[in-house]
Formats: sequence, C-alpha cells, structure tokens
Amino acid sequence: MEKVRKHIRFGGRVQGVGFRYTACCLARSLGLTGWVKNLWDGDVEMEVQGSPEAVGKLIEGLNRGRFIRIESMDTEDIPIIKEGSFREIY
Repeated sequence: MEKVRKHIRFGGRVQGVGFRYTACCLARSLGLTGWVKNLWDGDVEMEVQGSPEAVGKLIEGLNRGRFIRIESMDTEDIPIIKEGSFREIY
C-alpha cells in the first residue's frame, strides 16, 4: 500500500468549532496516523499519514464539518515516519 505523509496548515474558522475532535475521529476511522494542534494565530496545524485516498477523505470530511470553514490550506509532503495513532496535541 502506498503511503504519504503531509504537513497541512488550515486557516479560516478552524478553532473553537470542533476541528481537532472531528479530525481525530475521522483520521482514526480511516486508519490514518499523525497529529493535530491549534496554533497561536488561529490556524490549525496537522501532520497526517496514510494512503492518499484516506488523506483525501479526511480533508473532504473536514470540509463538510457543520461549523468548520476552511478558507486556506497549505500542504507540504514530508517523510514518512513510524507511529501508531492519530492524536491531538495541546
């Protein structure tokens, strides 16, 4: 199975709207690993790893969030690492 790892920075209405919780639930259900955290400037940062299809489904699911509004998304491919789960960082 092909794997990718992406570093993504989300801007818009992404804090205080359940973004991290939604990301964790979706990522875990899709078998993805990585992490998500709020940034001091109101953006959200994420590293996510798994199949390209599953990563795409995660992004689609976040865009369908009831209160979430993604206005910008900067994505960078980064090296794959060994990890076991998807988690929130506080």
